[in-house]
Amino acid sequence: MFGGVGVYANGLFFALIDDDMLYLKGDETLKPLFEAAGSQAFDPAGAGKPMAYWSAPVEALDDQDSLLEWARRALEVAARASSGKRAGPRPG
Repeated sequence: MFGGVGVYANGLFFALIDDDMLYLKGDETLKPLFEAAGSQAFDPAGAGKPMAYWSAPVEALDDQDSLLEWARRALEVAARASSGKRAGPRPG
């Protein structure tokens, strides 16, 4: 898809690595936090159509507790997105 590495936990795709950069899944709730941390949206084609992944904050890369918290947030976003995909009317 993008030539990078997908990162999964509990069957959920919550992060990726591309060009030696770690990107974490985000949504509209996390977008302001990523922006405040100086993160950049993942735009693999450079066409102004970013995906819902953000570069991990630089400070978090040097602090395992901080990185763990960001990863947990990204995993929560992936879980919400996954549950939304499964939602819908059930036959019967």
